[in-house]
Amino acid sequence: MSNNLSLRQAVTLALTDYFRSLEGEPPRDLYQLVSHEVEGPLLSMTLELAGGNQSTAAKMLGISRGTFRTKLAKHGLL
Repeated sequence: MSNNLSLRQAVTLALTDYFRSLEGEPPRDLYQLVSHEVEGPLLSMTLELAGGNQSTAAKMLGISRGTFRTKLAKHGLL
């Protein structure tokens, strides 16, 4: 993907590729799938950007540290 793409454009391209890979089969639980697939990398990359500081990462995401830790655990990132 080009560095000039907006996040929205990058997501649109990724979803287009995903839908093509289904070869006409309807997606199932698409909202849950996308939410789970995006949340894990978002959490880990934000934590890395914050230098491993969970409080800072949580602030960057606009959530509480407790919620951040709960989400980290959900994704096996603790």
